[in-house]
Amino acid sequence: MWKRDEAVKPTGPASPATPAAPAQQTQASSPVHPEPRRQQLMERDVVNIGKSVVIKGELNGSEDLTVEGHVEGKIELRDHVLTIGPNGKIKAQVFAKAVIVLGEVNGNVTATEKVDIRDGGSVDGDIVSPRVAIAEGAHFRGSVDMQRKGGQPSQAKGDNDKAQQPRSTAANTASQPVAAH
Repeated sequence: MWKRDEAVKPTGPASPATPAAPAQQTQASSPVHPEPRRQQLMERDVVNIGKSVVIKGELNGSEDLTVEGHVEGKIELRDHVLTIGPNGKIKAQVFAKAVIVLGEVNGNVTATEKVDIRDGGSVDGDIVSPRVAIAEGAHFRGSVDMQRKGGQPSQAKGDNDKAQQPRSTAANTASQPVAAH
């Protein structure tokens, strides 16, 4: 950005009428400037916790977060992505929009969109998320509850109805073949 401003300034001192022209150029070029600013803002929206950082307690935020250090307690990023880097070690309850695990997590993970345990990643705890991906070479010990967004109560009723129907059918079919043999 400084180079563009410096390029505009040398053309201006030639005459008093030319400063208006650079103003027009900056106005015309101003739509070009917001795009790099948007990229900078997007880059700023990702926060990194380095390898040597240790956090004990609650961690809340409204930005995407990458953890390379140690966190113990609770992590809440309800509308953002949490990435646990290869050096990251988490001993916490995790609540986020999406969770990407490359390091270690000990604790329950709840995500509104997706949990992705990548090669080398490890999760010891229960996962609640509509989408779960576990890569070959990843470690997982716990349970998975793949709840869908919205419709949890109706889904539970539907699951109970479905669960009851096969049981009655299975009981009927099981008793008939057993009696036949």
